[in-house]
This record gives sequence, structure tokens and C-alpha cells, in this order.
Amino acid sequence: MLDLSDQIAAEGILFTDQYQLTMAQLYFRVGLHEKPAQFDYYFRDYPNYEGHMAGYCVNAGLEWLLAWMLGNKFLDNDIEYLRGQKSLSGDRLFEDDFLNWLSTNGNFSNFNIRAVPEGRLVHPVEPTTVVEGPLAMAQILETPLLNHLNYQTLVATKASRIVDCSQRGLVLEFGLRRAHGKGANAGARAALIGGAAFTSNVGMSRALNLPPKGTHAHSMVQVFLALGGSELDAFRAYADVYPDDCLLLVDTIDTIESGIPNAIKVFEELKTKGHEPLGIRLDSGDLAYLSIQAARELNKAGFPDTSIVLSNNLDELVIWQIITQIQREAHRYDVDADQLISRLVYGVGTRLITSWGYPALGGVYKLVSINAEGKWIPALKLSETKVKIPLPGQKNIWRLYDKRGKSTADLVSLYDEDVDAMKEIPISHPFEPTKRRHIHRRDLSHIEPLLVDVMKNGKVIAELPDIDGLRTQREEDIKRLDPGVRRLLNPHIYHISITEGLRDLKESLIESIHPTV
Repeated sequence: MLDLSDQIAAEGILFTDQYQLTMAQLYFRVGLHEKPAQFDYYFRDYPNYEGHMAGYCVNAGLEWLLAWMLGNKFLDNDIEYLRGQKSLSGDRLFEDDFLNWLSTNGNFSNFNIRAVPEGRLVHPVEPTTVVEGPLAMAQILETPLLNHLNYQTLVATKASRIVDCSQRGLVLEFGLRRAHGKGANAGARAALIGGAAFTSNVGMSRALNLPPKGTHAHSMVQVFLALGGSELDAFRAYADVYPDDCLLLVDTIDTIESGIPNAIKVFEELKTKGHEPLGIRLDSGDLAYLSIQAARELNKAGFPDTSIVLSNNLDELVIWQIITQIQREAHRYDVDADQLISRLVYGVGTRLITSWGYPALGGVYKLVSINAEGKWIPALKLSETKVKIPLPGQKNIWRLYDKRGKSTADLVSLYDEDVDAMKEIPISHPFEPTKRRHIHRRDLSHIEPLLVDVMKNGKVIAELPDIDGLRTQREEDIKRLDPGVRRLLNPHIYHISITEGLRDLKESLIESIHPTV
């Protein structure tokens, strides 16, 4: 049976792939292990949720990556485990000299990281996390880095789209039971960065200093029914225990004929005792129609401000359809559509925590430069697929804002290029070098550098905002995004370009490595 020490070890420095370790030993054997190297993390394309694609991503996962790096190094038991590994011939796979080096140097104390802060909107191709460190350890870092950044960015992006479609309605993350193991914790955090207001995950709520949210299960009503009681008895019992937090699930028997009338009776009893009920929850059936009927009955009973919580396989498309149906049909029942929409709360579980329709972000970690005798030498990987050819060398990212203050493009430059000082900015398509144009500085309101220093010599030097700060940053970026890029279906293409200097470097490296390309 896996004990706690095994579990801790599995999440420590050995939380990486085997080939990272074998490559690290190769670098050690040929004397390259301590050469400074730079790797870029980026993703190749936006999530495509079975036919409807995102037009942006929300950067997330960086703080947890930094915490993992600070908290891990090769310990004696890790070294002993590696010492016991055998090759197919039965010989030792990892030799003592390499293991001794890992024992002394197997940490991230010599690492520098520049990154786009969490909560910012990010786009394909551009390096959102730039890692500089000794080659062997930078190689070992690849797997945990991708694990931390890919998933949280994926869920934060899904959450942002759901929040956007809710017309600023309250979104609750309810995915703990359907998540993939302890990924639920990372997913809950990412959902909050993406705009979810609260999570039902009590442990993560505690860790993030937020109140957890939840209602009750159908089983509570079933218990009372099985023991000879009624739905009304169950509701009254809940209200007696939680008079100021009373939110009732009304679809265990019959939503319209039983659940809503019984909830209203309990709400009236609470009101006579000086308490304000929170509302009801709908978890099955035609949620738009039932919301309208619930709002009509609650309004007539004098509870026009109580919340109506919706759950059951919600995502951005389902929420959009619910709101559209309410806007079309509410007037038939003398219900104000806007007022009803403003009181809706969305409990989103499975389809958020699993990023339903697009389960994995195509984030990659590629070597782009290596230092030899104090000089950085750009590195390049070739591929038949142009999008798989990374941008070489040390770089910066700049966000260009038009006269309206809207972000109009992201530009990747060489590290020593000061784009903000250029009067005329020559740019190119990252994969089609013949597609180029010029942007005049006078046509832009401002230019913002995106990469900031977050780690120096193994120490975190950047201020890491709390969840509220990260959500605020996302909201500010969303407001500056053109509405077409935010579109749920067929979003407008956000332009990612490279400078002429970076284009020339890339093309020259391609020519030198493979002259026929």
C-alpha cells in the first residue's frame, strides 16, 4: 500500500519523466551539464472545444510552479532510488559521479525566470515563461513545468469564457468530485483566477482565504422521505440549522408542483423569524424554463431578490443558450428577463474542471539558446510543420494597444530590441516570412512589455498577487480585448507577430541547419 512518504516522494523532485534524467546524465557525461541554457514555454494553439475555439488564454499556474521549484531538490532517498535503476543489460543506469553531482547540485538555486504574470491574457507562439539555468537541471524541470502551467492555463481559460457568457453572473466552481485526482486543487485555483467567484472545494478555499460555497444534496430529502417524512420536513430541518444560509435544492420530487412551493413556505417561515433566505437550486430539467417559473413564483411570494442557482453539466455554450431562452420567453410569464438573469448563479462542475471538449493544452518547453564562453548562442529545432519550429534566441514580448486602448497585437522581439522606441515597427507573421507589414508608432496609444523577472538566482523576486488580484488583472485584460476576440463562436484572430530582426535570425538558422528548407 502506498504510504504517505511514498506519496510525498512521488510529488517531489522525481515528479518528472525518466528521459529527462537520462538526458541530464548524458549532458553530465559530455561536460555540458552546467552550461547556462534558456528554454521557452509557450502553447501552439488556442483550445478548440469540439467546434468552438477560444480567442485567448488566461495565464495560470506560475505561482505553484515557483513553489514546487523552491521546495524541491534531490534528497538522499531520491539518489538511492536512482542508484538502484538498471539498464536492459543489467548494468547501473545512473553512475555514482552523476548521482553525486545531483546530490550537491540537483536544485534550482541557479535559475532565473522571466514570465508573463498570472491572470494576464496570453496567445499562441509567444514565450510566456522563460527559464534560464544549468542545462541538466533545466532539462529535468521540463515535465513539472508543463504539468503546472498547461492544466491551470487550460482551466482558467475555460472559466473565463464561462464567466464572460454568464453576463457577469456569479459562477461557482463545483468540480471536486469529477476532477482527475488531486488535480482538483489546481483546477479550483485556476477556475478562481479565470473569474469563478468561489469554489465548493473546502481545502482550497482555506488555502486561498475564501469562503467555500455549497447547498445540499438530493440525499437529504431522500432520507426524510425514506423515514416517513416529507420534502417540506427536510427543507424545514435545513432552515432550522442554517437560517441565514438557506438555499434549497428543489428538484428531488417535482420542481414546480412540490419543490418551489415547499421552498416558498419555508422562506415565509424564515422571514417571520427575521431571516432572509438565500434562494433555490435547480439541478435538472429545462433550466431556462424552470428558472422563469421559479422567478415568477418567488416574485409573487415576495422574494424577488433570492438567488436561483443552476447546475448540471453547465459550460459556456449551455449558459449562453439558457440566457438566450430566458431573453426570448420570460415576458410570456410576466417575468423581467434582465432582472432574472441578474439573480442567476451558475454551479459549474465537470465541464469546467476537465476543460470539456479540449482536455489538454498543447504547451511545450523548447531550448532556444545556450551559453558558450559567456556568449548566448541561439538554438533551433526544425519540423515539417511550421508551427512546431520555435522562435530562437533570447526574446521579449510586447503588447500593442490601438488608439482606443484596445490590445491589437502581441509582438515577439529579440531581447535587445526596444520596440517602444521605434517610430515605425516592421513586423512579420511568425511562420510565413513573406507576410509582413509596418505599424506606425503614432497609430498606437501605448506599448507594454509583458515579461517580468519572477525568479533570480533561485529566489522569487516578483510580487505574487492573491486570487483577487489575479482576477482583477484578468478582468482588466478582458476589457482591453476587442469584442470580436472574446466572441464565443468563431472569434476574430488576435495577431501575434515577430519583429524583422527575429524573423531574419530564424530564417538564417533554418538556412544554416537545413539549406533546402
